[in-house]
Amino acid sequence: MNGRRPLLLNASTRLNSRFLGADLTTPDFEDSDGNPVAKGTVHIFLAKLLLDGGLRQHARLVNYGAQPVALRLSFAFAADFADIFEVRGFRRRKKGEVLPAAVAKDRVKLEYIGLDQVRRRTHLVCEPSAARAEADHFTHILSLAPGEQADFYLGASFGTESAPARLPGVAGQDYADALADAQTDLSRARGRGCSIATSNEQFNDWLDRSRDDLAMLVTATPDGPYPYAGVPWYSTPFGRDGLLTALECLWVDPSIARGVLSFLAARQAHESNAEQDAEPGKILHEARDGELAALGEIPFGRYYGSVDSTPLFALLAGEYFTRSGDLDFARRLWPHVERALDWIDRHGDVDGDGFVEYHRRSSNGLVHQGWKDSQDAVSHADGALAQGPIALCEVQGYVFRARLACATLAEHLGKSEKARMLRQAAEELRERFETAFWCDDLDTYALALDGRKRPCRVSSSNAGQVLWSGIASEERAWRTASTLLSRPMFSGWGVRTLAQGEKRYNPLSYHNGSVWPHDNALIAMGMANYGLKRKGLAVLEALFEASQRMELHRLPELYCGFERRPDEGPTLYPVACSPQAWASASVFLLLQACLGLSFDWKSRCIRFDHPLLPAFLRRVQISGLRLGDACVDLELERHAHDVGVNILRREGEVTVSVLL
Repeated sequence: MNGRRPLLLNASTRLNSRFLGADLTTPDFEDSDGNPVAKGTVHIFLAKLLLDGGLRQHARLVNYGAQPVALRLSFAFAADFADIFEVRGFRRRKKGEVLPAAVAKDRVKLEYIGLDQVRRRTHLVCEPSAARAEADHFTHILSLAPGEQADFYLGASFGTESAPARLPGVAGQDYADALADAQTDLSRARGRGCSIATSNEQFNDWLDRSRDDLAMLVTATPDGPYPYAGVPWYSTPFGRDGLLTALECLWVDPSIARGVLSFLAARQAHESNAEQDAEPGKILHEARDGELAALGEIPFGRYYGSVDSTPLFALLAGEYFTRSGDLDFARRLWPHVERALDWIDRHGDVDGDGFVEYHRRSSNGLVHQGWKDSQDAVSHADGALAQGPIALCEVQGYVFRARLACATLAEHLGKSEKARMLRQAAEELRERFETAFWCDDLDTYALALDGRKRPCRVSSSNAGQVLWSGIASEERAWRTASTLLSRPMFSGWGVRTLAQGEKRYNPLSYHNGSVWPHDNALIAMGMANYGLKRKGLAVLEALFEASQRMELHRLPELYCGFERRPDEGPTLYPVACSPQAWASASVFLLLQACLGLSFDWKSRCIRFDHPLLPAFLRRVQISGLRLGDACVDLELERHAHDVGVNILRREGEVTVSVLL
């Protein structure tokens, strides 16, 4: 405004974070006629709306002064066409060519020809037409009488020659229609799955923020909805992230799991490709569409360097069937499940010892290929980095649970011999696992076995995910749970990825001492599976209290693992994704762990196994909880010694069973 930036008064997001509304005002300045204008004379309401792959912006100006104000209003813009990996610090020797901007009175086209010969374009339009349009700004000249309002609309769209951008309409009615469409999308997203409300408004804030963030990240694909991993670094499909996110919220919204399974099945590897770390039957780790991926400067165009996506895919296939009873979908998916199980047995077991290992084949792929995939994520007690092939403890648990889940699925598909073989293989794996991974003196499972079959004898959160899989013996599960909640492992804000006192412990690190919400949710669910719900409640309480200290009650991808200090919140990790899909979904799995909630579509039964509620939750209401074509509304209320479950509404054939 006349060369001065306005002052920010307030800003907030809504509509699943698609809409940003901000109130601004002018500082002390001179208007275009040289007249002094006092601070706060002109109010600017600025709104930004993301919809259909484009940006719409509305600026409404009102003069609250007693005199006319002559203004020169400019909107600046630029496009550097940087690949997301360049933003993260990837250095390139050579780049493509940024073309001169094509400028008209109400629009500007910015264009870049990449080294992959793709023309990437950013189109900008404004309404009303600018008095002056240049390659980096629109300028409007106006005079506002006292009390007068003026409105300006801008739009930005993005595309290529093969996928042209659709220019957004930017007239006032177009903007109003776009807002209505965004509201409709939000209502549709909130209508998927059940809704949850509790007696604690702060917990409701966490639930609602998590649900809205997840809805924002869930992206429509030709194969169904898929939760993109996180903003800003991972706004793309990741196999592991999508699978674990779907598992975390499976009880709330099974449609996400169906979309994830369909998407990943369509991209399952069919042949071996060392540079992609691909092998037949393997499930995708990551997919990127940018210039660097197209040129092979990074391997992530379609990359398979994940040791756990494949067993998690098989596991989710079985769990989704148990939750939904969708037999037709199961039949269509089964060939992909069989290929995934075959990969586990053949390619996943690199050295034939019965454990699934990883070993990088790509020249520039990931060294570590579990969920802790940073360079120093797997080490021995003396701090030495483990050398591959590496068998992670939690991955063996994933394989165990996947075999059991697929055995149930095979039985319902009439494949009884396959089911028997899977159960037998699972039991044999359990016995081998207990012998190879248990560390009696540490009261926990080893992080991994290295290439020489030496256990990585460090206390890590990976052992907590072993509990989630169910592969641990009951006595060892209890000992592991106590270790996880001991002071070296539990920061007060959650379970650390690595115990305080280990050689590579660093509360500021990505994987060696930080706290990850999704990791903690899986750990809490694992504790509950072994009847240790009160220990699981301690994890829920820590994450709930952390959410109260976070902006918008949004749990990020991770935060630092410093010891909890009085009257202070968790220390933020500076470049964590926020929002991030599996962090957003963690609250749903944590709640499921407390309630002991499970489903049996065959007997049409919803079960609560010894439900517990934390002290800060007196009541939980679940509305629209579906099992097949039946639906119930439930209210759970905490009493002195147990939790009561009341059926408020029931449609269709479904029973509710409570074990106290």
